[in-house]
Amino acid sequence: MEKINILKIMELLPHRYPFLLVDRVESVEEGKIHAIKNITFNEPQFTGHFPESPIMPGVLMVEALAQVSGIYCYTKILKPEEYGKKFMFFAKIDNVKFKNPVIPGDIMNMFVTVEAFSNNLLKTHGEVKVDDNLACSADLGLFLVDKEAMKINK
Repeated sequence: MEKINILKIMELLPHRYPFLLVDRVESVEEGKIHAIKNITFNEPQFTGHFPESPIMPGVLMVEALAQVSGIYCYTKILKPEEYGKKFMFFAKIDNVKFKNPVIPGDIMNMFVTVEAFSNNLLKTHGEVKVDDNLACSADLGLFLVDKEAMKINK
């Protein structure tokens, strides 16, 4: 599949600034997706994490992997007519490891592999890399929910 730009990402995901953590999808193939996030000093988390030595918070790296997993679901699992009717929520986060810091000026390359999808549960493994260095890895479980059932946006 061709690259997915930020405008299409915003059609797929409900997140917005400052919580939209995916800038572009480089590729989507059966069972895997590669996306990027450009890290800039003017992002709000760096005013407090940490002003003298800015480091991307680990929880935001894990959230970014979840958003990439959601993009995979919306492009490869759901039908286009279901996009606005479903939300994905964290169900599980396992085996999280932080190996190297991510700092302003870095490009987070996010690689997500789909492990399974059944009963509305998407299981993925994600890795964040800067250049070829592993920064973060995690096993994620995301639950697909009908907006109607959750009474969201009514």
